[in-house]
Amino acid sequence: MTITSLKQLPQSNIFRKGDVFVLFGELFGRGYASGLVGEARKAGMEIVGITVGRRDENNALRPLNAEELAAAEANLGGKIINVPLMAGFDLDAPAGEPTPTDLLGKLTLKTWETDKLDLAHIEKCREVGIQRFKDGVAQVMAELDGLIGAGRNVFFAHTMAGGIPKAKVFMVIANRIYKGRGDRFMSSQTLLDSDLGKLILQNFDEVSANSFQYLIEGSAAIRARIEAAGGQVRYSAYGYHGTEILQGGGYQWQTYTNYTQGYAKMRLERIARDAWAQGIKATVYNCPEIRTNSTDVFAGVELPLISLLHALKHEGGGAWADAQWQACRDLLADGHTLEEVLQKVADFHASEVMQGFRDFAAWPMPNSPAQAELTIGTSDDIAQMHKDRKALITDLLSTLVLEATGPLILRESSAPTGPVLWLNHDIIARQLNQLHA
Repeated sequence: MTITSLKQLPQSNIFRKGDVFVLFGELFGRGYASGLVGEARKAGMEIVGITVGRRDENNALRPLNAEELAAAEANLGGKIINVPLMAGFDLDAPAGEPTPTDLLGKLTLKTWETDKLDLAHIEKCREVGIQRFKDGVAQVMAELDGLIGAGRNVFFAHTMAGGIPKAKVFMVIANRIYKGRGDRFMSSQTLLDSDLGKLILQNFDEVSANSFQYLIEGSAAIRARIEAAGGQVRYSAYGYHGTEILQGGGYQWQTYTNYTQGYAKMRLERIARDAWAQGIKATVYNCPEIRTNSTDVFAGVELPLISLLHALKHEGGGAWADAQWQACRDLLADGHTLEEVLQKVADFHASEVMQGFRDFAAWPMPNSPAQAELTIGTSDDIAQMHKDRKALITDLLSTLVLEATGPLILRESSAPTGPVLWLNHDIIARQLNQLHA
């Protein structure tokens, strides 16, 4: 597999007033979806959303109540089809039998590495979860069909990701894998080799990848109707598979380690390739990692983002790019300079330890004690250079990446060049400089 990077700013835009934008995933704060929804709104598209639903006191899935629905629709700026579409199967089971999360309740921190789970039972739970989700998709599509008038183009934006079961033992393990160093270091490979790891990878697949397939399959009738009338249907999904950033005078691929969800993201790419081979315009956009509510568990995931400052200048940035540098300077505590931060990031990427993780073919690689020490330590050192740990350079840069990916994805999907595209720092910077010219 090779990196297929978007190198040209997309010029066309088939989406216009009255076309329909379907957000397949709920809109929560600080996420990639917000940039795309904003762009759809700018184009005058009608916005329709779904909900993952909520859990009642017995963990049963329910639709939104009137108050939740009103708040969600106000947040989205469109109508929400109130059928709960929670992907994953960690809380599903045949009637009267334990869910996978129930099974995890028996694991302890001392024994989880060797504890066995009933994998045959888990497979039954997975089938129940898949059927529940597919039935929900069918209901959503029946309702959606009535909302799409003749002569409309439709854009389906898949934004589902995650799938971490709510099990106390896993929260402790995750904290050690993603934030532990020294005595608290834990190998990500140890997790993947355990029954707990096998369950989690399956759930990641269902949430982040297979839900995209169920969307493509479930919307086949709508797609056929739209296309028969001369309209266009597009699908997008968010991937992450490392990012090319500016270092040493050129753009080079690097990645965050350990990205356990990477296996599901590669499955997502395969689903897009399979759809593309059948003539369906479905594209996974591999975006730079940013800070969101869900990525904050991964210490150091934000480090490559800081190099975007170099790309802004390198890609023809003028006064606006200079203003971003200044805004970042203003976030640092007295006695610290932006140049010091950038040098720390450059040293991190150039280190012998991190060079070993530049193997694209081996992605996602397991973590190592030296890598965890360097990644988590560098992240912590840079955070401490700020005036306020709740107002970081990476927060500001995250909002800029969101601003760029919205127009890039909507426009590129008008005439997409392939099923899997990387949005690296070069194209992000060029888009931002163009927007602020």
